[in-house]
Amino acid sequence: MLARFIYAGPVTAFNLADLFEIVADACPDRLALVAGDTRLTYRQLDERATRVAHHLLDAGVRPGEHVGILSYNRAEWLETMIGCFKARVAPVNVNYRYVKDELTHLLGDSECVALVAEADLLQNVNRGDLPLLRHVVVLDGPAPDAQDYEKALAEASPSRADVLSLTGERSGDDPYILYTGGTTGLPKGVLWRSEDIFFSAMGGGNIGGTPISDPSELAAAADRDGMRTQVHAPLMHGGGQWVTWINLTTGGTIILYTERRFDAAKALEIAARERTQILMLVGNGMGHPVAEELAAREYDLEIFAFGSGGAPLSDDVRAKLLEAIPHAFISDNLGGSETGAIGPSLGGGRFQMHPQMAVLSDDLLPVAPGETGTVARTGNIPLGYWKDEKKSAETFKTGPDGRRWALQGDYARLEEDGVVLLLGRGSLVVNTGGEKVFTEEVEAALRTCPGITDAIVVGLPDPRLGSKVAAVVAGTATEEGVKEHCRSLLAGYKIPRALAVVDELQLTAVGKPDYAWARAQF
Repeated sequence: MLARFIYAGPVTAFNLADLFEIVADACPDRLALVAGDTRLTYRQLDERATRVAHHLLDAGVRPGEHVGILSYNRAEWLETMIGCFKARVAPVNVNYRYVKDELTHLLGDSECVALVAEADLLQNVNRGDLPLLRHVVVLDGPAPDAQDYEKALAEASPSRADVLSLTGERSGDDPYILYTGGTTGLPKGVLWRSEDIFFSAMGGGNIGGTPISDPSELAAAADRDGMRTQVHAPLMHGGGQWVTWINLTTGGTIILYTERRFDAAKALEIAARERTQILMLVGNGMGHPVAEELAAREYDLEIFAFGSGGAPLSDDVRAKLLEAIPHAFISDNLGGSETGAIGPSLGGGRFQMHPQMAVLSDDLLPVAPGETGTVARTGNIPLGYWKDEKKSAETFKTGPDGRRWALQGDYARLEEDGVVLLLGRGSLVVNTGGEKVFTEEVEAALRTCPGITDAIVVGLPDPRLGSKVAAVVAGTATEEGVKEHCRSLLAGYKIPRALAVVDELQLTAVGKPDYAWARAQF
């Protein structure tokens, strides 16, 4: 099934299941996960994940196949993900905000043969349109033709050795798939080797330092105190997964935020109770209310660092966080599903280059200081997009010097001091509260709305979300009418929050939509 992308390098031992098990064996009684009322040590998390692996294998899922996870943040999300890696199947992140058509596309495109889903979210899955989906496990069931999750685990074996006997030797080539949006507006699966994602986005066993050179080095987690990191980003996004695995491979404790909506007061109450040391955020959407709450109310906290991924923190929010906790360190990282982590933000749109990162000219060679180009990363990068060779060729390119690059899609200027100044997206993407919205998809939905003949969708600055989706439409429409029409076609975060109605859209000299004009309408 993975033959569309063939890795020609050597087989290594950097496998995500193996890496987790090394740490679990080194510190089995250390607290690994806090998720609502659930508290699991490394031993307990490992055993439950092994039972997940056995259940999938017993149900006929085979190494190389794909298993979807459709759930809000909860312990079972992480158990299933680890269990998939143990069974040598690829877990597929499914956005819980998707409506029926979006879910049908993602589950069909990813060729999922099994799905672990919350009962209320499973109602949106049209199994009749998914012939490959042959097994479903339900959380908080019951549900028709679905196996109860806890019953499945209770009946499954906890034996690691039996899993290995069924799957064969694990490899650093075992797949990791992360679904993200694409410039066509439809979600695409970014296909990684597990070794590459470990070094590119999961800290390489030593976040901020020299990556480990041998998996056995992770056993040193038993000799040090792990960090207590609070994760608010959804695990169905890369940022939530990556910071979680950074901790799981270094003996840390993950404190997973499990509320359906982010509430700064609840988040800080959890941080006080669990003695959180690192508070992970998603841009201003979380950073701003946390800063406001810290200014309004006193909390007994041990936080010494704030982290952000998925969306940047503005300079004013960074300043407010530091005003509340002056000794704190702020790590605001740039990255993407196709590149992993690229470098830490220095504020003001400036960031420090990762050693494997560069700003490239149109001929795919690094630019000189003072020049502008496209942000890219080499080294540990994906194999390509799942089942999309055309898009893979556009994003993953080999330069004249023989180096293969993943293009981030951002334009930037390399400053004289080696710092990179981010100039903006090269594609028409709106990053709203950490969610990527691709304008072509929203435009297509708007064009089906009665009374609308054409549409241009843009991003506008928003103090809470970073950016918000806005639309200029030609014809006759009301904001409420547009929202009502789009609710059945798009996830809620994709629906325009601002609307301008005009008689006719303005085009550029070459006949293309004039996005600068569209933004000026607001």
